[in-house]
Amino acid sequence: MTIFKTESKHVTHPHIPPVLPDSGSALKLHDMSGYGSELNVLRDACIMMVDDEPINIEVVQEFLTEAGYSNFIDTSEPALAMDLMIERKPDVVLLDLMMPDVTGFDILQFMRLDERYRHIPVIVLTSSSSPEAKLRALELGATDFLNKPVDPSELALRIWNTLVAKVYLDRLAYCDLLTGLPNRRMFYDHLDWALRQARRHGRNGALMYINVDRFKKINDALGPTFADAFLQEVGQRLERSIRSTDSASRSDAGHPYLSRVGGDEFAVLLTEIEKEEDAIHIARRLLGVMNEPFQIASQRLFTSCSVGITVFPGDSTERDLLLQNAGVAMNFAKQQGGNAYQFYSSDLNERSLQYLGLQSDLHKAIGLGELKLFYQPKVDTQTRRIVGAEALIRWQHGERGFIRPDEFIPLAEESGLIVPIGAWVLAEACRHIRLWQARGLAVPRISINVSGHQFSSPDFLGSVRDIMASSGVDPKYFTFEVTESVLMKNADDSIALLSQFKNMGLHLSMDDFGTGYSSLSYLRGFPLDELKIDRSFLQELEPAEQLQHLQSVKGRGTLIAGIIALGRSLGLRVVVEGVETEQQYLFLKEKGCDQCQGYLFAKPMPCSEFEQLL
Repeated sequence: MTIFKTESKHVTHPHIPPVLPDSGSALKLHDMSGYGSELNVLRDACIMMVDDEPINIEVVQEFLTEAGYSNFIDTSEPALAMDLMIERKPDVVLLDLMMPDVTGFDILQFMRLDERYRHIPVIVLTSSSSPEAKLRALELGATDFLNKPVDPSELALRIWNTLVAKVYLDRLAYCDLLTGLPNRRMFYDHLDWALRQARRHGRNGALMYINVDRFKKINDALGPTFADAFLQEVGQRLERSIRSTDSASRSDAGHPYLSRVGGDEFAVLLTEIEKEEDAIHIARRLLGVMNEPFQIASQRLFTSCSVGITVFPGDSTERDLLLQNAGVAMNFAKQQGGNAYQFYSSDLNERSLQYLGLQSDLHKAIGLGELKLFYQPKVDTQTRRIVGAEALIRWQHGERGFIRPDEFIPLAEESGLIVPIGAWVLAEACRHIRLWQARGLAVPRISINVSGHQFSSPDFLGSVRDIMASSGVDPKYFTFEVTESVLMKNADDSIALLSQFKNMGLHLSMDDFGTGYSSLSYLRGFPLDELKIDRSFLQELEPAEQLQHLQSVKGRGTLIAGIIALGRSLGLRVVVEGVETEQQYLFLKEKGCDQCQGYLFAKPMPCSEFEQLL
């Protein structure tokens, strides 16, 4: 059978519009900055030929080789075509229709029913002139249809145009339009291929899941347009880091492959590694480049990322399970404060399930009455009389018992539950104050911790007003404690909000003073009543039993004494928390500290016990 007409095989390709820059399409494109590279990319496409007559395959391949193509797969046994397609995933298929046992129609139907191969273009080459056959092939998804004998120039042009169209379609299907990186779908394709290669050749690989720390805060504070520009810079920075990485990239098979797989989530695939240190090397590079400051327009930002790592086949050979593993490891790294990498392990998965269960239970805790408000007294340093108390939340889980605040508070922060929980704390404290007043007790001022999520919430001010109004409690009975780092994130806005609270009659305290980065000018501008010094500054007075001797050592105690003096010079009440020994107390008393709080005086206690203490 003659497959080509007898005209000359020489083909001149017309000029076509430039193809979009590569982001990792199915054609495995690279840089396409000019027409010459355009030709190379399209001619590197993998062309699959399925025809039951080997001579036809030989003739077509010879011609296409002369036309500049070099990447072929073929079979004259149609029954093997599906397996070959799964193994190689070609960019275009030249398919005969009328073949024994397995027809071209069967192969078309297989391709269109499988999401992985549905979009691979198929050019039908057949000697059948039946209109019904042509219609059926087109209904099954054939891209183009040529009758044998085929004009060589016409075939070359059809292949060329088909590949050009495929590049554009691949850009839409496989490219993340914001960053230009391969998207989740393309990443899944590469991961599936890497897992098949690992199983067949006994290779080890790794999957790394990357999440930008505190991205939501950037988006909330600066808006989606700025956040998009920031993500573009993140993508470019990660890509430069990956390209410059020499470990695990000594061959094409092992080259790291970067994608954007979600809003602020990226993934790196290492298709071949010799040892875990290869993945660690790349993870450290990624952490390093993310720690460098970002300059977006006029804004200078500092951020970091969390990286979860899972290895295959050791952890799993299933795509979905590997993605889950990497996500679990990434979340664990984020829960530890971020700016870190974490390898997956089975116990992490168990912790993750417990974490999700705890998050679900926290949603129900308020309604079930499991959250309790405890109070830790604050005493006048000179008289040791109770002059206030800090309201502290405790969770008595119905099944797990007492859950430490350092376990559930970060969970509440991450999930956003801290906002309704914070509102509950204020309302519950108001209820207790009304109760104590009804019993004729002199109620001291109660300090309430305000989280960063609450402080930045647009509804926070209105929520406070509503709670105060409905409770009938005078705001003068409350001090809002806001950490130094939260106040300084946007100092001018913080001053405006604090001023409104001040006008309501609330007292205001800068919590954890000395651990942030406030300037003296802003400190004087904040409408504060109190500085609360972080407990870490008491460490310079340890060990306590050697205090009298250590006071004579140069520098011992001078830092905390200096902060006390600064606060008093600004007319602010100075409170030190975490006081545990008599020696610490005496030192603070001598230096003029106004109030103390700590286990030396009392531990946090339930409402009823604090009432008895009053």
